[in-house]
Amino acid sequence: MTSVPVHDRKPTRRHYLMCRPDHIVSGRPLSPGTDRVKPVDGELVMMQWEDLYYLYLELGHRVDLVTQVPEAPQMVLVSHGATVIDGKVLGTRFRDPARAAGTAAHLTWFRANCFPTVRRADHPGEGDFEVTADWILAGHAPGPVPEGHREAQEFFGRPVISLELADPRFRLDTALCALGGDEIVYYPEAFTPATRAMLVRLFPRALTVGRDDAEELGLNAVCDGLNVVLPESARRLAAQLRARGLRPHTLDVSELRKVSGGIKSCTQELRF
Repeated sequence: MTSVPVHDRKPTRRHYLMCRPDHIVSGRPLSPGTDRVKPVDGELVMMQWEDLYYLYLELGHRVDLVTQVPEAPQMVLVSHGATVIDGKVLGTRFRDPARAAGTAAHLTWFRANCFPTVRRADHPGEGDFEVTADWILAGHAPGPVPEGHREAQEFFGRPVISLELADPRFRLDTALCALGGDEIVYYPEAFTPATRAMLVRLFPRALTVGRDDAEELGLNAVCDGLNVVLPESARRLAAQLRARGLRPHTLDVSELRKVSGGIKSCTQELRF
């Protein structure tokens, strides 16, 4: 695969779903994990979320909203709740009851908005998928390939490439970002040696990033084929994207990180 020539890059109007963080309470930490044990400033979370929402509108994208239910503050991480490809919706079956609390409301939104096929996954997982032109890339922890990857392949009718993660600090959506077509950027050290070798074969001209930008959630980003929305702290990555002919738009998401949120996590693409 080759990267898109600079002069051929064009933005594509996207359709996103987001969830306002209405029920994130200031001073109350969420479930244990990286940054989540720190008290949260609810007003600042809302301000950073709104900056992202209005940037999408400025870039010409459509953004719909699903209402957060009080018992599910992590619904703001809307991309984790389902995967949408060709108008088909596969809802995530969370292992964590706290994460599962918003599943019904999330899937009800899709049914109310006339998505023709909506189903909750049979197998538990975190819905850790990235979609390129030819493949669904699916991340998983060390060990056997989860049954959910086979289920996604059968449901969507697209080939799923399973990518084994070696570093427990990373999910696929913090270790790899799709840039449009079959172009990606990723952090090699997040993956096992065998998976790294496969990524090199599949994406020989992919961008790679260092640990600093990966740990800043630089890869938890959203691209419309030209514009890339990413954290302002991922400075080296922004320069790499610019050199590749993309247009980086950086935002402060430092408070969203306390709820394990990043730009991609707060953005669900509705692919038709």
